[in-house]
Amino acid sequence: MKIACWSGPRNISTALMRSWSSRNDTFVSDEPFYAYYLKETGLNHPMAQEIINYYPNTYDQVVNSINEKIPESKKIWYQKHMAHHLVDLKNIDWVKNFHNCFLIRHPKDVINSYIRKNQLNHIDELGYPQQWKLIEYLRENKKDIIVIDSSILLENPKKILNEWCKNLNIEFYETMLSWEKGPYSTDGIWWKHWYNNVIDTNQFEFFDKKSNTIPNRYQDIYNEALDYYKKLYYFVVQ
Repeated sequence: MKIACWSGPRNISTALMRSWSSRNDTFVSDEPFYAYYLKETGLNHPMAQEIINYYPNTYDQVVNSINEKIPESKKIWYQKHMAHHLVDLKNIDWVKNFHNCFLIRHPKDVINSYIRKNQLNHIDELGYPQQWKLIEYLRENKKDIIVIDSSILLENPKKILNEWCKNLNIEFYETMLSWEKGPYSTDGIWWKHWYNNVIDTNQFEFFDKKSNTIPNRYQDIYNEALDYYKKLYYFVVQ
């Protein structure tokens, strides 16, 4: 079984990857499209050239790599994906071979967290349009999806993870609720820059919410993101 979890930035996607890696039947992959995304966009992210040189960095290379046999004789291959890393959604037939999950977070919280570390120029950087396009494509092709809101998951991780496992027809393991602290060998090499919070955790933890308002210059992006979020939320597991 191959699981593709499509998140946007500034969410609990890395903690979820930790959760799934705590199953002894599961192999995990960390943002397989990141090098491709950096190469295509030319964005000046930390370690950008190092990442491009280290990982498959063309679309076909990445797709081929994540469609290979499940590594290490595991039963499940959990892939943490950033939806905004899909620069072009014209050739996505391969997603039909995966069990697709969508991890969402309210755009107010995403934007306020994002702008503390990045310059925000366009809604596409937040992943909401890409998540919605993927869902539309999968539903058109009569493929099941599951949508998880991080705030609801953090309120009751056991309940939501149990529902997710039921959706996949696999057993829920209590081990998914905690993990060892520190960096993992399956982390992308960018962990040194981005994972300073996650490597100090051993369970799901609530976000630090610092503001309930959006700066005026991001209001248009927020409004558009909120429209997408409401459409995505319709499918959320409660």
